[in-house]
Amino acid sequence: MSFDRDSTYEESLLLAAKLWGVEPDFWDIWGNHHVIPAEIQRTILESMGVEAGSAETLNRAISGRLQREWGSYTPQTLVVSENSAHLPVRLPEAQSEICLFFEVRLEDGTTRQWQAPAAVAETSATAEIEGRRYVEKQVAAEKLPLGYHHLTVRAAVDGVESATRLIVCPDRTYTPPELLDGRKAAGVAVALYGLRSERNWGCGDFTDLHGLIDWAAEDAGCSLVALNPLHAIPNRAPYNTSPYLPNSSYYLNFIYLDVERMEDFQKSECARRLMQSRGVRNEIQALRDSQYVEYERVASLKLRMLKAAFRRFFHEEFRRDTPSAKRLQEFIEKEGVLLDRYAVYYALDEWLHRKNPDIWVWRQWPEQYQNPESPAVEDFTRQHWRSVLFYKYIQWQIDAQLREAQQYARSKGMPVGLYHDLALATDSCGSDLWAYGKFYVSGCRVGAPPDDFSPQGQDWGFPPPNTVQHRCDGYRLFTESIRKNARHGGALRIDHVMRFFHLYWIPENQDARNGAYVQDYYDDLIRILALESVRDQFVVIGEDLGTVADYIRETLERFGVLSYRLLYFEKDKGGNFLPPDQYPVRALVSVSTHDLPTLAGFWSGRDIEARREVGLIDEASRSRQMEERQIEKQKILDLLFQFHLLPESYPTSAANLPELTGELHNAIAGFLASTPSQLMVLNQEDLFKDGEQQNLPGTTHQYPNWRHKMKFRVEELRQSRQACDYTRMFRNWMAATGRLRTGQGSV
Repeated sequence: MSFDRDSTYEESLLLAAKLWGVEPDFWDIWGNHHVIPAEIQRTILESMGVEAGSAETLNRAISGRLQREWGSYTPQTLVVSENSAHLPVRLPEAQSEICLFFEVRLEDGTTRQWQAPAAVAETSATAEIEGRRYVEKQVAAEKLPLGYHHLTVRAAVDGVESATRLIVCPDRTYTPPELLDGRKAAGVAVALYGLRSERNWGCGDFTDLHGLIDWAAEDAGCSLVALNPLHAIPNRAPYNTSPYLPNSSYYLNFIYLDVERMEDFQKSECARRLMQSRGVRNEIQALRDSQYVEYERVASLKLRMLKAAFRRFFHEEFRRDTPSAKRLQEFIEKEGVLLDRYAVYYALDEWLHRKNPDIWVWRQWPEQYQNPESPAVEDFTRQHWRSVLFYKYIQWQIDAQLREAQQYARSKGMPVGLYHDLALATDSCGSDLWAYGKFYVSGCRVGAPPDDFSPQGQDWGFPPPNTVQHRCDGYRLFTESIRKNARHGGALRIDHVMRFFHLYWIPENQDARNGAYVQDYYDDLIRILALESVRDQFVVIGEDLGTVADYIRETLERFGVLSYRLLYFEKDKGGNFLPPDQYPVRALVSVSTHDLPTLAGFWSGRDIEARREVGLIDEASRSRQMEERQIEKQKILDLLFQFHLLPESYPTSAANLPELTGELHNAIAGFLASTPSQLMVLNQEDLFKDGEQQNLPGTTHQYPNWRHKMKFRVEELRQSRQACDYTRMFRNWMAATGRLRTGQGSV
């Protein structure tokens, strides 16, 4: 690399874009090449804090960045393989033969020291910055254990040193023994909020999950139960109920708590009186009987009961410093600043909304409360410490019940158990943005360029990450997002795994057609993901739908991250559905996602009708899409006949099959089970032939997004003849294709 201040504006803009990761072009899903206009590049750079109005300001920014990157022996954060025998060190060329001293303080507090001459080290890169030359040397290093360490590099001649956070990672994510040697497994995916039962409060909870695990493990023979993201959300309909747009990426939604199972609730006189009141009993029954999940009512009722339980805990446990109180304190100390800021946010939000009911989000708060480190926030925290403690107490209770659910799944013989989902987004008005604003970029939004799913592109409305800030901070927040969401589970799905590589940024005052991809430090991020995966022993699934560059899938494969393949999208270049043997081994296969039509909905065209009903498409578009759907259905039907998954007497024309029949349902399940892919997951809507999808993209109040309840109550899964028939079909295919968990047979 070479840089001097005599560059033209165009040359400097190109170099700045490269340094800050703004990709100069991209190829869309139709094979069209898009070159990013200079104005879009400039706007994105300015959103990152780069002054890009002239060649002079650009060159100043470039020089500053290069001096920071090359002017220190090591960067602030260095992520390496455990099998690496070298560490990269950057030196002025005039000092390239000095001897270097290394000291690593390991996680466990012990230290390692060694010295190595730079003269014999291989040169891996060079740079010339305003007339001064630098070299990057691969200097010999001791083998270090996995973990998060502190490295100091010091020159022997003058004592100049640099310090860095050194993260040593494995080269692959964790694979459980049950998936080694070509073995396969299967499971069912559920929306936890939508579980129905005879005992819950109108929303699925962790005790319902125990009942579902009984059925999934014992009756269906599953190895896992896949869950929606459990992130904390505002629980306000219709705009704030998506589990994929969380208030916090680190903490969980209290509506999943079984409040009645909490010891403090059971021992609370206040809670007992409330539960005996006719109003509460009637409300619980009404919520249980409601067609859809009523988030605000469920949250209001549970919060009221949780406060009653907490009052008992506070007076009987916390003030007396009982063992229970000590366990909470241990949890709080372990969680640290993350939990502190989360709890302060919720306590402050509640207090300000009570004072002024028109205040709904932190961006409407008085200015002195919009900075988590302000004196006003510190003063509030001191005065309202009990309210802050309450929100920490809730997360402690959630952690306990979720841990018990995973332990229960493993006790039932499930090798994976719970499969969690990490959302891509963070609500711009949520607690994460309030607490860690400097880790996000203002002035741009994340989305997707136009494709056949969204011809105008997609604007997801949330801010992109500040990649430089995350790296400088040692990726601590990224690490916590992985660690906290994988905790108490055996698998983690990464929503839109391409985020590790790049995201599509849309500048303010532009639509989704006028954006650019901005790169992240993907090698660092995936290595840290692998480290957390190996340490906590969970499988990683990367949701790689949409426009995916070859190098992305190649990198994910190299690190052992499972691909995510859907029946609807697995086609050849001619638009024909792939046969089962062409699905990749290192993958999870399924029919659909929450944003796509269910299997029954796809076959009947219910998703198309739903879009017509809410005004997303007109009658002409509806007719055209129905015709296109008919072609797709026929292709699937032909493929099923080709692989002898349907009897010869079955109708050969999709035109004669307006609904998903039992035989067709069975054949499609068998098709997916027959693929060589290591994991197969059926959404409960696809297993139980439910026509309604969880989310209809492009709608809010027009469609009951994220509110659909499961077709059967948890108790009915083992009692209803229809549910048992579906279960038997699924289990038999798992047995026939080697996916049934060990020791299970077909029925």
